[in-house]
Amino acid sequence: MWVMPTGAIGGCSRPMPSYPVASRRQMPMMTRPVIDPFTERTRQTMSNINLIARDNGAGLSRDMHLLATLLREGGHDVTITGLGHRSRLSNRLRRLYARIRRLVRGWFSGTFNARYDINIMLEHVRPESFDQAHVNILIPNPEWFREEWLRELTQIDLIFAKTRHAERIFSSLGCRTVFIGFTGNDYLDPDVVRQPTFFHGPGRSGNKGTMPLLELWAQHPEWPSLTAVWRRKHIELPAMPANVNLIRDYLPEEELRRLHNASTFHLCPSQTEGFGHSLIESLSTGCVTITTDAEPMNELVTPARGVVVHAHDAGTQELATLYDFDLDAMRGAIERCISMSREEQASLGHAAREWYEANDRSFRQHFLEAIAAAAASASTKRDAA
Repeated sequence: MWVMPTGAIGGCSRPMPSYPVASRRQMPMMTRPVIDPFTERTRQTMSNINLIARDNGAGLSRDMHLLATLLREGGHDVTITGLGHRSRLSNRLRRLYARIRRLVRGWFSGTFNARYDINIMLEHVRPESFDQAHVNILIPNPEWFREEWLRELTQIDLIFAKTRHAERIFSSLGCRTVFIGFTGNDYLDPDVVRQPTFFHGPGRSGNKGTMPLLELWAQHPEWPSLTAVWRRKHIELPAMPANVNLIRDYLPEEELRRLHNASTFHLCPSQTEGFGHSLIESLSTGCVTITTDAEPMNELVTPARGVVVHAHDAGTQELATLYDFDLDAMRGAIERCISMSREEQASLGHAAREWYEANDRSFRQHFLEAIAAAAASASTKRDAA
């Protein structure tokens, strides 16, 4: 479905191409997206794209490499500008590499001081890179969008929103916004024997409701075992009860995948999410995923394919609202899971896996279509320069 985005950024109305908006209609289950990147339309909009993100070894790094792979599969020439967290010299060298690659490409094509067709910035706004591309796209995470970046939105041509929650936020700020959705790692391993136990994998995050979950488990020694993988530093923890296995060390990807598949129930009660990697990975396994009944978490997990727990407003983090789950509601959800029949477990798990596959296909298709539309705009600007 194609729509013409409306609204101007900063009061400046600029003609833009139409962009795709993902359909809300459920798509048929497929194990892999069927996308022909070499259709005549795509052939006409091959672009050189600068993908800019902080290479943090976690969610942003996964997003960066996922998008780079997808863009290359679509026939685009991609430069990855992966920036470090603290090293200014390293970041300057990486930006210099991107600038040199851009100039060399232009020199070979006979263009002096050539620009990239498109900059794609993940999470962080990079004003120093605006002039390096004809079109600047931001894929934001509302909970990490700094106040000082608001004034830079006039320089952003398009927001790609990973959730409907983000779409509403940035549309309300006057940005040209298109919902593309997102996807995550497929963690399903059918060879792992599954037990009626619980798994919680917040990684290094402090926004996943981990402490209240641990305290709740301490009150119920009769509950099945909970395995929690939490590598957050500089936090004091009480002694763990016998039915909690808390892992604080780094785990290889293979072991983390095994743990995802070893438990029937996954606890993912996030306070907020930019998209929800922990949620999408749990859904991919076909387990029963439990999360907070608040946006954007309940965009991914619904009562038809998981368990949602009542939550209340607990403040804000940048542009996002934080939500804490109600303790009694979570206790009731866990008790429900413990007594859940195998038939209901299987039904919710099947629906979760089916949604993961349909969402994965839908995202890949609409992302490449959105890039093709942005590339057409870049081509127009390049020809007019």
